[in-house]
Amino acid sequence: MVGPQRPLFVLFGSSIVQFSYSEDGWGAMLADIYARKADILLRGYSGWTSRRALQVVDQVFPKDAAIQPSLVIVYFGGNDSMGPHSSGLGPHVPLPEYTENMRRIAIHLKSLSENTRIIFLSCPPVNEKIISERASSYSGIFSHLDRTNEACRRYSEACLEICREMDLKAIDLWTAIQKKDDWLTACFT
Repeated sequence: MVGPQRPLFVLFGSSIVQFSYSEDGWGAMLADIYARKADILLRGYSGWTSRRALQVVDQVFPKDAAIQPSLVIVYFGGNDSMGPHSSGLGPHVPLPEYTENMRRIAIHLKSLSENTRIIFLSCPPVNEKIISERASSYSGIFSHLDRTNEACRRYSEACLEICREMDLKAIDLWTAIQKKDDWLTACFT
């Protein structure tokens, strides 16, 4: 290690975390704001669900690590909330399983250190029209993937409820994004 130890912020989640480092993404903004003050570590996995995250949470956040994160921002739910794929192989995670997975991820993260702060991001809304148009261009290859704003709302509410029960901080993306007048076209889908 070179120089003094700095706080470690970890972004842990699926695509929303991955895209946070795109131009003007929120992860890139955090890295800029905290330059030389904190290390920002990206652990974003494209297409991942809470089920897959639970399988690796011990490896990503080992309890015996010499340095534990000061802050972990967690996002899973967008892929989990998709409807079941006809093959059974899609990313869908049933709501009760998602709830339990998120609870277990939170328990693990809370056990790392009394100084580790945790923020969960709830499932964001989707523009169903754009999702449908994009899916139809693949209709010859894939069966229909069901992604609805209603499902996103249910998963968002489940995430927020877990955070209330466990006294964790949360950002309600589903509600916050829809407060923008142009959210259907300005926000990711």
